[in-house]
Amino acid sequence: MRRIVLGLGAIMFMNSCQTLKQTTQGQVASATLDKFYPKELVFPANISADEKVLLSTRVVPTPQQLAWQKLELTAFIHFGMNTFTGREWGDGKEDPKIFNPTDFNAHQWVKTLKDSGFKLLIITAKHHDGFCLWPTKTTQHSVASSPWKNGKGDIVKEVKEACDKYGIKFGVYLSPWDRNAKSYGDSPKYNDMFVAQLTELLTQYGEIHEVWFDGANGEGPNGKTQVYDWKRFYKVIEELQPKAVKAIMGDDIRWVGNERGLGRATEWSVTPLYPDINQEIIQEQKALNISATAQDLGSEELVKKAKSLHWFPSEVDVSIRPGWFYHPEQDAQVKSLQQLMDIYYQSVGMNSVLLLNVPPDTRGKISEVDAARLREFGKYIQSVFSDNHIKNSKIEWKASNSSEKEFKTAGKTANLILLQEDITKGQRVEAFEVEAYQNGKWEVIATGTTIGYKRILKLEDCQPEKIKIKILKTRDIANISNVGLFYAPKIEAVEQKLQLNDFSKNKWKVQENQPLVIKLGENITAKAFTYQPLPDSEAAFKYQLSASKDGKSWGVLSKGEFSNIKNNPIPQIVKLDKVSEFSFVKFEVLEGADGGKPKTSIAQIGFLK
Repeated sequence: MRRIVLGLGAIMFMNSCQTLKQTTQGQVASATLDKFYPKELVFPANISADEKVLLSTRVVPTPQQLAWQKLELTAFIHFGMNTFTGREWGDGKEDPKIFNPTDFNAHQWVKTLKDSGFKLLIITAKHHDGFCLWPTKTTQHSVASSPWKNGKGDIVKEVKEACDKYGIKFGVYLSPWDRNAKSYGDSPKYNDMFVAQLTELLTQYGEIHEVWFDGANGEGPNGKTQVYDWKRFYKVIEELQPKAVKAIMGDDIRWVGNERGLGRATEWSVTPLYPDINQEIIQEQKALNISATAQDLGSEELVKKAKSLHWFPSEVDVSIRPGWFYHPEQDAQVKSLQQLMDIYYQSVGMNSVLLLNVPPDTRGKISEVDAARLREFGKYIQSVFSDNHIKNSKIEWKASNSSEKEFKTAGKTANLILLQEDITKGQRVEAFEVEAYQNGKWEVIATGTTIGYKRILKLEDCQPEKIKIKILKTRDIANISNVGLFYAPKIEAVEQKLQLNDFSKNKWKVQENQPLVIKLGENITAKAFTYQPLPDSEAAFKYQLSASKDGKSWGVLSKGEFSNIKNNPIPQIVKLDKVSEFSFVKFEVLEGADGGKPKTSIAQIGFLK
């Protein structure tokens, strides 16, 4: 999923900010400390830097944002044309006749997720290929033109009904980028079509809890790019589904900045960051040098420079498999329990919500491998966090700088510490420390920065009689609401190895570097080729692979793009249209993931029998 992140024009809460504008410098903070500012606070021109920091503690979530944060575990379902083509991004030219799940079962999806502890499901109602999973009136490129249920089916409807039955909240992903729509690039015309699609989704299926937009903005069929009318899209959502949160290119929930399941060790929900839908916000983001991928989104230094602050919490999206859509060759690469728990600690445990993608297969079911891993994941979380070693852990502790509080424990082995702030009163803690009393003395067992809604830190195994929480630095009185001490049993490590080459490279010799030409030293017959992006290097995006038997006469084996490789730099496996025999190959990068033309090494290329 390509994202062009972030920003949105500031919408001033006039009633909340009126007091700020009327007070004089030095009086601003004291005059407004009894107020909270849901979602946004715009600073007046005469406020001091220190007052900005103090007032940042009064920015709080809306009821919708708070309800979303409490979900903790949410699921993405990528299902559509790519499920049947084996691609990650379709080009919009796919024949709807290939969409034909053989045993579609939305109830199996939702029950699997429900049993595994997930609270919300987001369906890819339309991906970049423009194929719609509901019978829309806006295009023929939809399930209505497919053989599935003789064109009478509606994936969105069946998934929503299953969510309602099992008590899971429901959200929709609607790709702004549409590689099938002829109007894409004719901005007013396409925006009308997009609003019509959005309106259908928000009026035909009952309550929608999350609307998910990415910032993908490539070329359409006419070679033009589109100017999205984000304000108009937001207005449609606010009018038709006022309780829904708007995510990623929306103004309620932000993208964490990667697709690897990694939150920040210091994750502020109060930040100057906002979706970049107008020039004023774009210029402000540039001046502050912030984006969704920046490490610092809420430090005191940043707050002091800001013109406005927003409650804009983080959503961590990652797939249970290497790709976002189902590919049978990745069945052996479903993330292990250990990997999923590491992601859990770095998302839910780092003041974020986890959005885990689970792609159904061509039957229209979550595969048995994925389903078993999800249940294992949910069972492990429930087991670990159902046994808090601290009694009376739910508290109302108002902690100032250097405050500390002791808690008696059950004296059992522990290796996790959990802390929570009452975020209805803002996010305030900047640094904390945890001490354990064991063997007759106190010792530091953990340190951290932000807490927010929830913070979980892993510890070495210990058996403390007591623990002590020290709030080392807070922007104002911190409202600590929960403390937990838990034990997570060791998880058996599982080695996963992806086969990227079936031939010996001992005979391979590089004849040219740009483009990369390799003499294989023997004739080989291959059904697929592989490309491995290198860490910290620009990856290939558009490519051409040619082959030859004599190194003189060349034929194109494959030409295309490695979809989403910038945000998800995983090994690429591309099936060849026909089994080919050759002894020379030429791999040419036509365009890099960052717009350049990076070189490719022999180590990055492989072939599969």
